Amino acid sequence: MDDRTTRDPFGARRPLGPDLPDVYHLPTLGDLAPDLERMPVTVKILLENALRHAGGGLISSDDVRALAAWRPGRAVEAEIPFLPARVILQDFTGVPAVVDLAAMRDAMAALGGDPERINPLVPADLVIDHSVQVDRFRAPDAYAFNVAREYERNSERYALLRWAQGAFRDLRVVPPGTGIVHQVNLEYLATVVTVREDARGRVAFPDTLVGTDSHTTMINGLGVLGFGVGGIEAEAVLLGQPLHQPLPRVVGVRLSGELPRGSTATDLVLTVTEMLRAHGVVGAWVEFAGDGLAGLPLADRATISNMSPEYGATAALFPIDDETLAYLRLTGRPPELVGLVERYAKAQGLWREPGPGPEFDEALELDLSTVEPSLAGPRRPQDRVPLADLARNFRSAFGLDGPGEDEGRPDGADHVVELVVDGEPATLRSGSVVIAAITSCTNTSNPTVMAGAGLLARKAVERGLRVAPTVKTSLAPGSKAVTVYLERAGLMAPLEALGFSLVGYGCTTCIGNSGPLDEAVAQAIEESGIVAVAVLSGNRNFESRIHPLARASYLASPPLVVAFALAGRVDIDLASEPIGVDRDGRPVYLADLWPSADEVRAVIGSSVGPDVFRGTYASVFEGDERWRALPVPPGARYGWDPASTYIAPPPFLAGLGREPEPPADIEGARVLAWLGDSVTTDHISPAGSIPPRSPAGQWLIAHGVAPLEFNSYGARRGHHEVMMRGTFGNIRLRNRLVPEREGPYTAHRPSGEEMFIYDAAVRYAAEGVPAIVLAGREYGSGSSRDWAAKGPRLLGVRAVIAESYERIHRSNLVGMGILPLQFLPGESAASLGMTGQERYSILGLAAGLAPRQRVAVRAEDGRGTRTFGAVARLDGAVEVGYWRHGGILPAVLRRLAAEAG
Repeated sequence: MDDRTTRDPFGARRPLGPDLPDVYHLPTLGDLAPDLERMPVTVKILLENALRHAGGGLISSDDVRALAAWRPGRAVEAEIPFLPARVILQDFTGVPAVVDLAAMRDAMAALGGDPERINPLVPADLVIDHSVQVDRFRAPDAYAFNVAREYERNSERYALLRWAQGAFRDLRVVPPGTGIVHQVNLEYLATVVTVREDARGRVAFPDTLVGTDSHTTMINGLGVLGFGVGGIEAEAVLLGQPLHQPLPRVVGVRLSGELPRGSTATDLVLTVTEMLRAHGVVGAWVEFAGDGLAGLPLADRATISNMSPEYGATAALFPIDDETLAYLRLTGRPPELVGLVERYAKAQGLWREPGPGPEFDEALELDLSTVEPSLAGPRRPQDRVPLADLARNFRSAFGLDGPGEDEGRPDGADHVVELVVDGEPATLRSGSVVIAAITSCTNTSNPTVMAGAGLLARKAVERGLRVAPTVKTSLAPGSKAVTVYLERAGLMAPLEALGFSLVGYGCTTCIGNSGPLDEAVAQAIEESGIVAVAVLSGNRNFESRIHPLARASYLASPPLVVAFALAGRVDIDLASEPIGVDRDGRPVYLADLWPSADEVRAVIGSSVGPDVFRGTYASVFEGDERWRALPVPPGARYGWDPASTYIAPPPFLAGLGREPEPPADIEGARVLAWLGDSVTTDHISPAGSIPPRSPAGQWLIAHGVAPLEFNSYGARRGHHEVMMRGTFGNIRLRNRLVPEREGPYTAHRPSGEEMFIYDAAVRYAAEGVPAIVLAGREYGSGSSRDWAAKGPRLLGVRAVIAESYERIHRSNLVGMGILPLQFLPGESAASLGMTGQERYSILGLAAGLAPRQRVAVRAEDGRGTRTFGAVARLDGAVEVGYWRHGGILPAVLRRLAAEAG
C-alpha cells in the first residue's frame, strides 16, 4: 500500500531515553530491513529521512520499503525522495536564489495568490564569502582595504540580502568578512544531530543539508550527510519540495595504516581524488571505513569530503565516532549536544564500530602509508603530480621539453624577462610563480596544515629567506578562528614577513577573485608569452579560473604554497635542489624548513581550543557597522530598481500561465556551440572578470558602468542581462565550430559569419531558430552553477547532446527546462560524422517522455539526412514533470497557486 497520509505508518517513533527526544528507530523496521547492521551509513541516513517523513504527503511507505530493501550490488530503478533538514547558500548563488524567490512572489501575486506563500519552509543560512577580492596584499591594512572595496562594489547586493533576511522566515545571513560557508558550517552551524518540535513533542534526527555550492560535501567529514545542488533545486527544497535521487550506489573506501612523515591531508585528498576519478564514481555516494579512520583527524576527513565534486561523487561520508565527538568539543559545541550525538548514533547504528564495517556496492582499498607529497595540475584537480615529478610535469604540459623554438616550441619558452617591481629588479620566465595563495576552506579548516605553513614560514624567516616581489602572496582563511590561533602561536608574524598577510575571510583566489597582478608583472607576461604559474591551497584549478594570466595552476598544501613562493618557480625538484640561499650564503632545502609532527602538535595543543571557536562565533550574525548601516527596503515584495545593473526580476516566470504548454518536438535547431570533453561550468558561465569588449562589458558600458566598476560575473548573477551575455563567455573556451579561435565565439549558420556566441543566439532567436549544444564527456564539471543552465536557456538553447554529464549540471539543465540528451554508448558527434553545420530535429517529444527514454535525433545538411538515437536524461518521473513545466520553479509555482485556489 502506498500510504502518504498516515503519519508514522511503521510505528517507528519512540523515546531515545528518559527526558530525551523521540527518534524514528531504524531497528523497528525488522524484516523489512534484514541487513540493517551491514548497511552503509549513507543508506541508513536516507532511510531514516524517508521513515520520519512517511505519511506526510510527500514520501510514501513504498519509498521506505525501497530503501530498506537496499542490497549491495543490486541495481534497482527507484527514485528516492529526500527532505534535508536545512539549506546553506553562499552569496554568488544565494543572490540569484533570493532574486528568484522575490520574482516568485511577484508571479504568485499575478496568478491571484498570496505572495507570502513563497517563503522558506526549511531553515536556511546564507554566508557571504564569494565577493571579497584581493585588491591589496602584502600590507598590514590589506584586510581592511579589501573589505572596504567589497562593500563599495556590492552594497546593492548586500542590501537585497538584508531585505531577504527580514522578508523571509527561517533565513539567516552571515555577513561579509566572517568566513567561508563550508568552514563556518563545519565549525559552528552543523549539529550532527538536530532536535525540533512537532505536534507530538521533541524529535531528534540526523542533521542533513543541501547547499548551492558544490563543496557543501565538506560537512560529510563530520558525519553529516550534505551535498551540492543547483540554486533552482535549492529553491524548490526551501519551498518544501523533496529532492528525488536514484537508489544510492555506494562505493566504499577502506583505509588502513597512517600517513607517513612529510605527507599531509592535502596530499591524501589529491591521492583520493585521482583514485576515485580513475575508478569512476560520478553520481555515486562514497563512504569511508576501515581501521585507518582511527588515526585520521576530523579536519583531515573534512578535507577529503570537501573535494567530493572533484572526484565526481554526490557525497563522501565519514561515520560518527570518537573523533567526531572530540571535534565537537574542540570547536566549543555544548556538552549536552555531544552526549546526544553519541547516544543517537549508537542507538541508530550510525556509530563506527571496529571490524569489517558495512557492505558496499563496490569497495576500494587505500593504505595511508603510501601517500606521498603531491600537487595537482596544471589544469585539473584530478591530475595528481608527485612533488618530485613537478618540474617534468610542468615542462611537458606546456611543450617546454621539446625541440627548439623554430621546431615548434611555444614563444617565450626560454625567454627571461627583466623587470622592476616596487623599485626592486626581478626576473620572470616560464615556470615562475606569480600567485601563491593560502586560501580555501579545503585546507584553511585544517589546523595541522595551517600550523605547518606558519612553522615553515618561521624557519624561512629565521634563515633570512624572502619571497620575490613578482609573487602575489595572500592569506585568506575560511574563518577568524584561524588567525586567532596563528596569532596565539606567534605564526602570523613570519607569514606576514613573507608577504602572506591577511587579505580577507572568504574564497578569494580559489574562485578566481585573485585580483590584479602588479602592472609590471602582467605586462611582462602578456608581452613575452611566458607560462606563468599560480600555486594555491584550493580545490579547483581549471584553466583561467585562478587568473587569466596564470596558464598553469597547481593545488598544494599550505606549507608547499609557502615553499613554492620562496622558490619562485615550479620547474624545481624541492627534494634535491635548494629552495634558496640564506643570509650566510648557504643553500636552504625544503627538508631544512619542513616542520616535524611534534612541532605541529605542540602548536595545536597550546593554541587551538574551544575558547577560540566560541569567541569567533559569539556574534556571527551581527556584522560590522557597515553591514548594520545598509538600507533595508520595506515590504514583503522587493522594490525592483529599473536602473540597477546588479539586480533585476528574471524573465523566467514572466507571463506564466496556470498550465504548461503541451510538449513539442524540437525542429530545425542550429548548433550554437560544439564543445569537447570536461567542459566546466566555468567555461559555460564564468565567475571572474568581465572583459570590456565582451557583450556583457559592452552592455555595462552602455548603462553607464565604467570598466573599473564592472566587478565580476559572479557578483552580477542577480541580473540576467549581464549573465546571458556572459554565457559561454570564458576566454579559453574552445568551440569546434570556429577551430582557429579561442574564446566566446561561434559561426552562425547558414551565413558562416563568425561572431560572439551571444550575438549568434540573438540572431537565431530573431530568425525563429532554436539552438542546441553538442558536447563530449563530463559536460558541466565543476561548480554547482545554476547560471550555467539559466544562461543557455535565455540564449534559446532547447537541448544539449553530450557523451556524459556531471551530476549537478545535468539536474540544473532539467531544472531550467533544457533537455539533456546523451549519445548512445560508444557514439559521439565526431564518430557519427557530424560537422555542427547541420539542422537538428529531436523527435518524439510531442508524444511525451518517460524517464531515460530513447529518442530520435535527425541531422540534415547538404550531404543528406542522418538519424541517430540518444537517451533523454530525465532520470525520473519528477524530472519529466519539471521538464514539461519548463523547469522546477514554474512547476512549484503552479502547484502552490493551484493549492491556493
